[in-house]
Amino acid sequence: MSEAKGIIKHIPNTITCMNLFSGCTASLMAIEGHLVEASVLIIIAAIFDFFDGLAARALKAYSPMGKELDSLADMVSFGLTPGLIAFGYLKIAVLGDVAVNFNPSELSFSEIILLLSAFIIPIFSALRLAKFNVDTRQTTSFIGVPTPANAMFWASIPLVLHLGKYPVIESLVSKPIILIIAVAITSLLLVIEVPMFALKVKSLKWSENKLRYSFLITLIILAVLLKWLVIPMILFVYIIFSLIDNYQIKK
Repeated sequence: MSEAKGIIKHIPNTITCMNLFSGCTASLMAIEGHLVEASVLIIIAAIFDFFDGLAARALKAYSPMGKELDSLADMVSFGLTPGLIAFGYLKIAVLGDVAVNFNPSELSFSEIILLLSAFIIPIFSALRLAKFNVDTRQTTSFIGVPTPANAMFWASIPLVLHLGKYPVIESLVSKPIILIIAVAITSLLLVIEVPMFALKVKSLKWSENKLRYSFLITLIILAVLLKWLVIPMILFVYIIFSLIDNYQIKK
């Protein structure tokens, strides 16, 4: 019996390690210029990230080590990898090709700064995760956009461009200034002092999950209307619903 309990308590951490493995592989894909594959692996990492918490609650296998391991895995999967995807698109915008090697000796100072600005995302992701670990206000909700939500936004760009023809999006990601603005905005959203609702559910009752169900229904409707374009919109819909929830709470 004790052996079974010992195995059970390691299940959530094992799932977290699968999140980390997916994140490491995603980072490798992004470095090699395979941005679509990196995006798919971010989604896989997000699935593992959801289920490790679910497993911990279901099995009552909480541990301080599990909490720290989860943050470290998230830093790779949802901090470093989206930064590398942004770096890849900046290489396309600045150097003309994601496959071009980053050689500082062949680049101007401004080009180096432009390219390295992508790593503002991992920096602010680290700040976000560190803040979450010590902030007692974030037990049932979040303060600022969670790192997986930000990572999903950056993962959505290669996926949308791969799945359909969207000249407007192609044009936007080809402009360095647009990419820099996107990096700055999404990074600041990670640490902004605005409450964001959590998707974690304790029951399936409508009365306890009105906001979450409404959020999912809205995404389904947008998916029908906009098809693949709904993917990058998920982050903004999430923020809008969080602001609506904040207004209702204050009211």
